[in-house]
Amino acid sequence: MDKLVYSGKAKQMWTTDDDDILRVIYMDQATALNGKKKDQIAGKGKLNNQISTLIFEYLTKKGIKTHFIRKISDTEELVRKVNIVPLEMVTRNIAAGHFSTRFGIKEGLAFETSVEEMYFKSDELDDPFINESQAKALNVATHNDLSTMWAISREVNKLLTELFKTVGLQLVDFKLEFGKTKDGEIILADEFSPDNCRLWDLKNKQHMDKDVYRRNLGDLTSVYKEVLERLQKQLGGSVND
Repeated sequence: MDKLVYSGKAKQMWTTDDDDILRVIYMDQATALNGKKKDQIAGKGKLNNQISTLIFEYLTKKGIKTHFIRKISDTEELVRKVNIVPLEMVTRNIAAGHFSTRFGIKEGLAFETSVEEMYFKSDELDDPFINESQAKALNVATHNDLSTMWAISREVNKLLTELFKTVGLQLVDFKLEFGKTKDGEIILADEFSPDNCRLWDLKNKQHMDKDVYRRNLGDLTSVYKEVLERLQKQLGGSVND
């Protein structure tokens, strides 16, 4: 019988008959402020699963190694089992969110060079900022590990900035997580959806991500559905996939 091995804010991970494969269930839960704000939003899990599937399939075709195997239902997918590196690798192309409030910068400032930040993945500690020497001191990651994760992050940024631009969206910032396979290879893990990135409409700068929920700007599912439909027109597929 499958066993629950992890339950997070928006996903659960279950064992399968194969020790090297896990089943992910996307939930309809929306959270903000590290879980301090929480609601159930019908259809959110299905939309995140569809969007993340399209993005991971696209990245795989472009040569990025990920844990994603395939989508198996509206809200489920199969992934390779990895040991998650407890770091959140954040890339910022435009000032927004915490960066703007932290440094008193108006949202919308485009950086000449993308800003790269790391956070220690811990809800209990509110995901504190962490630098390379701290990560090494805590035995979280080596210099080579970090170099690999940043190299992948930069390539993902390049690929997805170009992709989202083709569908009229601006990739403002995003968070990536990585894991190590049993052979020690670092690959992209977690998901890529409007839950862990910021997207603005190129024409009107409308928020097309979880800021809609964080800031009470409108209906989250209609925004996510719009992102999905734009990606499907560009990459193929239908809303009912």
